[in-house]
Amino acid sequence: MKKFDLIVIGSGPAGEKAAAKAAYFGYKVALVEKEAKYGGAGVQTGTLPSKTLKETALYLSGIYQKGVFGVDKEIGRETGVHDFLYRKNLVTSHMHKIVKYNLNKHGIEVFEGFASFIDQNQIKISGAIEEVIYGKYILIATGSYPYHPPNIPFDNKKILDSDTILNIKHFPKSICVLGAGVIGCEYATIFAAMGVKTFVVNDRDKILGFLDAEVSKALVDQMKKNDIKILFNNSITSYELPEVEDRPLRLTLESGEILNVDMFLFAAGRSGRIKGLNCDAIGLETGKRETVLVNDKFQTNIPNIYAVGDVIGFPALASTSMEQGRIAITHMFDTGDLESLADIFPYGIYTVPEVSMVGITEEQAIADKIEYGVGYSYFRDTARGMIMGDTDNGYLKLIFDRTTKVILGVHIIGYIATELIHYGMELVREEKTLDNLIGTVFNYPTLHDLYKYASYDGLGNLAGKKIKKAGEVI
Repeated sequence: MKKFDLIVIGSGPAGEKAAAKAAYFGYKVALVEKEAKYGGAGVQTGTLPSKTLKETALYLSGIYQKGVFGVDKEIGRETGVHDFLYRKNLVTSHMHKIVKYNLNKHGIEVFEGFASFIDQNQIKISGAIEEVIYGKYILIATGSYPYHPPNIPFDNKKILDSDTILNIKHFPKSICVLGAGVIGCEYATIFAAMGVKTFVVNDRDKILGFLDAEVSKALVDQMKKNDIKILFNNSITSYELPEVEDRPLRLTLESGEILNVDMFLFAAGRSGRIKGLNCDAIGLETGKRETVLVNDKFQTNIPNIYAVGDVIGFPALASTSMEQGRIAITHMFDTGDLESLADIFPYGIYTVPEVSMVGITEEQAIADKIEYGVGYSYFRDTARGMIMGDTDNGYLKLIFDRTTKVILGVHIIGYIATELIHYGMELVREEKTLDNLIGTVFNYPTLHDLYKYASYDGLGNLAGKKIKKAGEVI
C-alpha cells in the first residue's frame, strides 16, 4: 500500500492549490481525480467556461460597440453554436493542461478513479486499476454539482442544468432560466446578448439579494433594457416536453402564464459532491445539500480529515476556495503562513454588464446604525468611458463613514467591474478616506477616475449635509 502525508480528493481550484502547497513544503502528496479532466468545475463546467462564453457573446454580438464607431455589428446568420462554444472549449482544454502540468511540476502523484473512504486514513480508488492508498491527512475538495429537483424532467436537450448547457448542439430561439442567482443571471444575460429571447423566473421580488439593493435594481433595469423578461414572485408548476423535438417546451407558471420556449435552464441551487465517498461509514458529519461540515480551520469532526471549496458551501467562489485549500494545509502541517481567510474579499458577477462589490452595502450600514454617506460617478462622465462609448449608466458607488470619511464599501456596475473592484478592495482593507483617494494620481484617461469622481461627489454630499436614503440617488 502506498502511503502519503496527504491525499487530496479533487483537482478543482481548492484541491489543486492545497496539493501544490503541501508538496512545496516537502510533503508527499497524492491527488485523486475521478476522470481524466483536471480543474474541477472551475475549469470544466463552472467559472472559466461561463466567463469565456460571456466574452464570446460580447465579441460576436458587438453589444458594447453598437453605434459607437459609426458601424453597428449584428450577429450574422453564419454564427452558430460551434462559434459560440469554440473559445470556451479552447480555454477549458488549455487550463486542464495547466492544472495537470502544475500537479506534475510539484511531484504530486495523481490517481485517476473514484475515491471512497475505507476508514479515516485509507482511500479506495476505483478506476482502470483498483487500489487502496493511505494518507496521514485527507482533504475533501470534490466541489459541487447542479441540484436536480425531482419534479423537473431533465433530458439534457431542452431541459438543462448549468453543466449540460455547455454542450448544446444548437442555438435556441428562446430560453427560460429558473433562478436569479449568480449562475442564472450570468447565463440569462449571455443568451440575451446573443439575441436569444430570454425569460427569468424567480420566486422572490429581487435578484442577487446579497448585493446593494440599488445596484441590484440597476442590473434588473439593464437586463430589461436588453430584452430579458424577469418574472418575479413566480415559479414553474409544470413542464411539458414536446412529442416532436423541434417543437417548443411548454412551461406553466404559478401565475397561470404559459411560456413556450426552445430551452429551459435550471439554475437554482447546487449540492456538495459527496455521493459515493462513503462518508457515513466513517462518521463524517455532513449538512444540508450534501455539504461537509467544518470548523474555522476547515477541519471536519474527524481530526485528520479536512474539507474545502464548494463541498462545504458558502461562499463557493473559486477565489476563496483556493485560499481555503492553502489555509487547510497551514493547519495540517503547521506551515505558519496563512492562518485564516481574509475577512474582506470581492464578489464578482459576470453578467452583461458586470457587477462587483466589496465591503458593506447601504442596507448593512443602515442596519448597523452607521452614519454613512455615499458618492457616485458614472462611466459616461469619464474620458475613458466616453472613448469606449459607455452609455448604459454604469456607475461606481462609494459608501463611507460621514465622520471619519473612511471608505466602507465599493459597488460597481459596468464594463470590467470585476477588474476595477480590486483597487476598491484595498481602499476598504486599508481604511482609506475620501481625502486619501482624492490625493491619488491615476493614469489618464482610465476608468480608475471613477474612484476620484465618486470621492468628490461624496464630499459634495457631506457639504450639503444631506443623508441619502436607500434607493435614493443624490
